[in-house]
Amino acid sequence: MTAVINSAAGVRVGIGVFVCRGGRFLMGRRRGAHGAGTWSVPGGHLEFGESFEDTAVREVAEETGVQIGNVRFGAVTNDVFPGEGRHYVTVWMLSDHVAGEPAILEPDKCTDLAWHDFDDLPEPLFLPWRQLVRSPHFDAIRRELSAAR
Repeated sequence: MTAVINSAAGVRVGIGVFVCRGGRFLMGRRRGAHGAGTWSVPGGHLEFGESFEDTAVREVAEETGVQIGNVRFGAVTNDVFPGEGRHYVTVWMLSDHVAGEPAILEPDKCTDLAWHDFDDLPEPLFLPWRQLVRSPHFDAIRRELSAAR
């Protein structure tokens, strides 16, 4: 059986943010219907008129209370969720941890937070993460974040 995609909902833009500290990056276990139980970096939806950088700063602060800086573009993935009838373009941003200890400030969206690196990724990964790992941009992101140790 073929899943029905709700094209009337359109394509949304999601922002995923690598928050880097000491060669590791922050990840959370997702909660809710969209990717529940999977792991990804903090992030959310691009709001009308907002830059990718502004979205990254806002979403990380709202979700974790952490302040970030040196926010920069990392990659983009095209993510279709057939079972949910959703389609996202995910813009992956890289950033440096500036201040604050991570806390779960939106418990309806995240159940766990932890620092990881590419050698100890938690499972299962959120679909856009799996797309990122297969993308031609992944090695460049991995090199840049690993060099920050």
